[in-house]
Amino acid sequence: MATITQAKVIVTSPGRNFVTLRITTSDGVSGLGDATLNGRELAVASYLRDHVVPLLIGRDPARIEDMWHYLYKGAYWRRGPVTMTAIAAVDTALWDIKGKVAGMPVYDLLGGRARDGVLVYGHASGSSTAELLDDIARFRDLGYRAIRAQAAVPGAPGTYGVRHDAVYEPAAAALPEEQTWSTEAYLAAAPAYLTAVRENFGFDFHLLHDVHHRLTPTEAGHLGRRLEDLRLFWMEDPTPAELQESYRQIRQATTTPIAVGEVFNTIWDCQQLITERLIDYIRASVVHAGGITHLRRIFNLAELYHVRTGSHGATDLSPVSLSAALHLDSTVPNFGIQEYMEHDPLTQQVFRASYAFREGALYPSSAPGLGVEIDEEAASRFPYDRKYLPVGRRTDGSVHDW
Repeated sequence: MATITQAKVIVTSPGRNFVTLRITTSDGVSGLGDATLNGRELAVASYLRDHVVPLLIGRDPARIEDMWHYLYKGAYWRRGPVTMTAIAAVDTALWDIKGKVAGMPVYDLLGGRARDGVLVYGHASGSSTAELLDDIARFRDLGYRAIRAQAAVPGAPGTYGVRHDAVYEPAAAALPEEQTWSTEAYLAAAPAYLTAVRENFGFDFHLLHDVHHRLTPTEAGHLGRRLEDLRLFWMEDPTPAELQESYRQIRQATTTPIAVGEVFNTIWDCQQLITERLIDYIRASVVHAGGITHLRRIFNLAELYHVRTGSHGATDLSPVSLSAALHLDSTVPNFGIQEYMEHDPLTQQVFRASYAFREGALYPSSAPGLGVEIDEEAASRFPYDRKYLPVGRRTDGSVHDW
């Protein structure tokens, strides 16, 4: 029986910070897991090095389900982003190993593909409506069939989702940027620029929009009603979801589909949202929701209640996490869409991924395991660079959801 002989935590910053766990067995097979938590990367790296890695050595890498519960229940202190990201890294690496040992891609271990390709959406943005429209045209030329639209809001320099460089990355060096936010300005601007997108490009592609947790349930319901004629694919994260029942008010106010979940860590974060049909799409990710094993539980619950998947997939997740998401996306019957942002060229020097983009969809690797490898020598050339996500403040100076 093979056992785990080594578990190595790799911290690197090729364009942005990533934490990767490499697990190696006595048979010489290695698997990778993403352990990146944007803005708190070293907390997960320490959790892995100081608390988890010593528990792995000598254990059977094939017992994935047992390992998941051992790490989750054995810690006593359950849940939370740091714990669940660390568990996700172990879980994903073990699935990678299992696929390599079996000589099969992970999607075959999960029951085989239920679709040929995974529909993805890109991120169009602009500092003005005109720039946004130009970016929409660019994504359509690239073959995207689903596009998220975000534009700067006059009077709110803290507008979320507007790209300033080739790759959108909100985390900044030094101390957190404090960005000013005006809900009133946003509620005036967003319907106008989203309407301009439909007026200029029509309805032959999916249009998405991210509110990024910034509204109250009443404000979110009002916005959803105003956007109904635009037939959004979804309105994402309209309000913070700590109070899951608050989504009942939004659901009663509008027929615009609702997506939420990129900050969720466990099935209990979304149990009420799913079982009461308060959302249409669950956006939890492999890396932040306990790995492939636990995210599949969330997706299976969602299937029972006609909630579809829409996993987080920004560049604060490494290619390891994106590849794992694609393998799971390929197999679940209630798949909806997958977020996709192409990684920085520097990131692609460190991570060698074999998934492919064609005509608005991503296709997971057919290689055994996840189909991603890490170049540790290249990773060593990019030392950790401490960065923070922004902090939002209202125009009166009080802290608001960013």
